[in-house]
Amino acid sequence: MSNSLEPTREQIAALAARPADAPVVMVNLLKFIQPGGLERYLQYGQGVAPHLERVGGKVRYGGAAPTVVIGEGERPWWDAILIVEYPSPAAFIEMVTDADYLKVHEHRAAALERGDLIATSMWLIAD
Repeated sequence: MSNSLEPTREQIAALAARPADAPVVMVNLLKFIQPGGLERYLQYGQGVAPHLERVGGKVRYGGAAPTVVIGEGERPWWDAILIVEYPSPAAFIEMVTDADYLKVHEHRAAALERGDLIATSMWLIAD
């Protein structure tokens, strides 16, 4: 299990290789440093908002207080989950490599003990 807060070159390459014309939905599993991690992450959230808007990213869900309903244990390892949709993998990469974003990213890094980030695709379900 890795608890790195930064992607490897291989992980960025795999993201960049996804279909360029399809949205990518990023699932963030967040474990906060105690004490103060949540507050620092909320500071990151305020700072990242204009960067998300600039690249067309949208927060689709954010929540905490996890309880396992099906699975092992009473609680998962993470404290909160955040789901963000980007119009393309390139939009995400553009945002996270921007110099102004990197200044805001310091708050995320300081807030988290662990922060897994999983790139997913949306299923199209016929009505």
